[in-house]
Amino acid sequence: GGVAVSGLEMTQNSIRLAWHREELEERLQNIMHNIHQQCVNYGTEKEHIDYVKGANLAGFVKVAEAMVAYGVI
Repeated sequence: GGVAVSGLEMTQNSIRLAWHREELEERLQNIMHNIHQQCVNYGTEKEHIDYVKGANLAGFVKVAEAMVAYGVI
């Protein structure tokens, strides 16, 4: 969550806006929920969830999609 909060802080700074604590917590909760969901989606085999595998695959897919979007590959 710390890296996500840092990202949210950078966003606030770049748009020169300060969110209320409740909005910041809601945004962080959404980020963490999405991270968990991607780990589950990519890391589930049968009845087991491999969170490390899921996180690695989700990260790889995100980078690959960005590379395709920018025409790198």
